[in-house]
Amino acid sequence: MAAQAPATAASAYRGARTPDGKPNLNGIWQTLSTAHWNLEAHTADDGVPAGQSVVEGNDIPYQPAALAQRRANFEKRTTADPLTKCHLPGVPRVTYIPFPFQIVQTPKYVSMLYEYSNVTRIIYTDGSPHPPPLDLWMGDSRGRWEGDTLVVDVTQLNDLTWLDMAGNFHSDALHVTERYTPVDADHIRYEATLEDPKVFTRPWKLNLLLYRRLEQNLQILDYVCVDFIQRKYVTSK
Repeated sequence: MAAQAPATAASAYRGARTPDGKPNLNGIWQTLSTAHWNLEAHTADDGVPAGQSVVEGNDIPYQPAALAQRRANFEKRTTADPLTKCHLPGVPRVTYIPFPFQIVQTPKYVSMLYEYSNVTRIIYTDGSPHPPPLDLWMGDSRGRWEGDTLVVDVTQLNDLTWLDMAGNFHSDALHVTERYTPVDADHIRYEATLEDPKVFTRPWKLNLLLYRRLEQNLQILDYVCVDFIQRKYVTSK
């Protein structure tokens, strides 16, 4: 992975461009954060490294009933996390799962190919609108460029995914706005704003860095998920 520190906000980075003049985000990327385990600050636990919060303001602004649900989720997290059943992770969680993903740009869309569960997102940047309401694990993504930032509007997410392994969650009213901003050749600043009036008291943001993977001949590999119940059965035989 890239080792150098990212450029500061004060420096105006202008890197490689695609033929249509947009910032070139092509490559394989991965986060180094502990957000997959818990978006908020947390101590180390069995198989879980300690980590700092990636949430602006440190804490997710839950409504009281939703906070109680989050605590209940945490107590049963080892079996209730949808990923233990091989369900898709949803957005924004797919971005900070500890697996690499590849960005492939074209003038009309940006593809994101994730190693985890072989997930693929097609983010149309041709001005096309969201389709009629659907109920999707990964939602529907439409992108646009604001200067050098790729802004992705994500709607039509179902309520069956969690935001991390600690039980942070959302409803089917979740609306996510993602921002991908290159800060130097090997780092992208990722920001996601989450709005969900059924669960949160206000919109809130998470921020983290994506690092370019620089290993030679690196590829996105095949991934086969075995759900928690099946793993437990097989290992107990």
